This record gives sequence, C-alpha cells and structure tokens, in this order.
Amino acid sequence: MNPPIRQLLFWSPRVLTLLFAVFLSLFALDVFEEGYSFGRTAVALFTHLIPTWNVLAVLALSWRWEWVGAVLFVALGLLYAWFAVGRGHPEWTFIISGPLFLLSGLFLLNWLYRKHIRASS
Repeated sequence: MNPPIRQLLFWSPRVLTLLFAVFLSLFALDVFEEGYSFGRTAVALFTHLIPTWNVLAVLALSWRWEWVGAVLFVALGLLYAWFAVGRGHPEWTFIISGPLFLLSGLFLLNWLYRKHIRASS
C-alpha cells in the first residue's frame, strides 16, 4: 500500500469524526435564541452538547483501537435511528445516523488494514 493511501485511510475517519462533532455542535446554538438566564442557558448548552461529547469520547477510544470505533459508531447510529423514528422523525436518521454509519465503516477499514497502514515506508 503506497504512503498517500495509507495516510488517507488513517486520517479520514479521524478528521471526518471531528468535522461531524462540529456539525453536531451547531445544533446546540439554538439555546441562545431562547432568552434564558445565564444559568439556564449554560445548562441547556451542556445538555445539547452531550451527543458531541459522546462522539468525541468514541473518537478518543477509536484513535488507538479502531475496532472500538467500528462497533460504537454503528451502535450510536442505531441508537439515534431508534430515537428519531420513535419520536416521529425518520428523516433525521439520514442526517445523523448516516454519517455515524460511514464513520463506523471507515474505522472498520482502518482496523482491517491496520498492519498495512502502520507499516513504515
């Protein structure tokens, strides 16, 4: 496996996870429009950022153990799909669960080809 492909395979799930965390964080910005007091805004912001922290926690584990990312990202995707459909919003599943399933697949590829990816040039 040539070096550019190795680097792409190594970095793409990690960078895309960070970008997805930023995307999820954007949904938390709506708490500033509610007109809450500082304390209530802080609590609402904390609550809205829990999914982002979950994604970042999985990334932290996946950085070293790619198989963990493959398993946990698909679990998060299924959990969110169950949550979204249960609340009557199946279209949300594609927006949130779709990228989680993609990240799971990328970390799975990363784990399957780890010996090739981590081989020195």
